[in-house]
Amino acid sequence: MNEQVEDASTPTGELAVRTVAMPADTNANGDIFGGWVLSQMDIAGAVCARQRARGRVATVAINAMSFIRPVQVGDVLCVYAQLAREGRSSMVIHLEAWALRIFSGKREKVTDGEFTFVSIDEAGRAHPLPSIDEASG
Repeated sequence: MNEQVEDASTPTGELAVRTVAMPADTNANGDIFGGWVLSQMDIAGAVCARQRARGRVATVAINAMSFIRPVQVGDVLCVYAQLAREGRSSMVIHLEAWALRIFSGKREKVTDGEFTFVSIDEAGRAHPLPSIDEASG
């Protein structure tokens, strides 16, 4: 396993989503479906991207995704988001999912990835990001 992953003990970014993994979200092995985790990450990425865009965004790509450890029923899944880079209308959001293990209380990084979002107008067309001054005001 990747040494960087093993040594990572602190999440990167801001907490954007926090939810409990439920039995309805399991696969045949009894672990939480990767697709459920991916959807939580997409929601967290959209929270971060919408804040920067000050409006509507759309997910246009999942650039990278690594499933590191399984998520188990009862774990509290915490997804952290950080703006990695931006273009005229697009943003790459770095996402990390961490599980707070229900029985041990231990926090473990379970997934990370980079998602690309685009700022869109009411018609769904790409829309330029506001300047940093506009975005923070």
